[in-house]
Amino acid sequence: MAEAAAQEERYGEFVAVRRHGYVAEFVLDRPKAMNAVSSAMAGAIGEACAALSADRDVRAVVLTSSHERAFCVGADLKERNSFTDAELLRQRPVARAAYTGVLDLPMPTIAAVHGFALGGGFELALSCDLIVADATAVVGLPEVSVGVIPGGGGTQLLPRRVGAARAAGLIFSARRLEGGGARGLGLVDPLVVGGRGRTGARALASRIAANSPVGLRAAKRALRLGHGLDLRAGLEVEDAAWRSVAFSGDRAEGVAAFNEKRAPQWPGE
Repeated sequence: MAEAAAQEERYGEFVAVRRHGYVAEFVLDRPKAMNAVSSAMAGAIGEACAALSADRDVRAVVLTSSHERAFCVGADLKERNSFTDAELLRQRPVARAAYTGVLDLPMPTIAAVHGFALGGGFELALSCDLIVADATAVVGLPEVSVGVIPGGGGTQLLPRRVGAARAAGLIFSARRLEGGGARGLGLVDPLVVGGRGRTGARALASRIAANSPVGLRAAKRALRLGHGLDLRAGLEVEDAAWRSVAFSGDRAEGVAAFNEKRAPQWPGE
């Protein structure tokens, strides 16, 4: 499913970022291992996320895969099997930085899931704001079946998506769910026909990217920071986000464009 792009930046051997206007396609590109996340790949993911976070021209990110049958199968267990305890401990911050890098991207992020998205692979998707999956998707957090726990945010992100009891059942049973079942339980958002997840996610990202970049980042900040707070505290978070955009160039341009019945030309500030 490789596609030529006008601009492509490489981060190490296993990550590519392709630009489609204001949308950045973040490609997991370790096809020989079904995108299993090795130490080198985790480092590249973190590096790419740092670059994207600093890029004010990016309004939306789509996380995709170069593999035909997998989004990402999780941690590279072959590599992990070779580690001493000391090496595993040293690798932990590198792995964490990959997942938190995706989670902390300041612009809206969409995972385009096809095929297997298991363990750390599903945690990468859960770190995005939205998950577009196609009918081939198989998702789950099976870590307890190999003696560990979801360590890329899964124990925290899944209950926020589907509720505590449902998340506990899925994590404790190491259950895998196919596309329709995953959609029914709320593990993914739109479900599209097989092979159309990437196209659907890019189309959604393009619609999002037509909006104010200042507004998008502030709305994401309010959503993330306000989640889990009581209503009054959440409204204070929202008010702070509103104040950050109310006197921006984007707000002035948006109001002017509306009144002049034209498409806005966002200054992004």
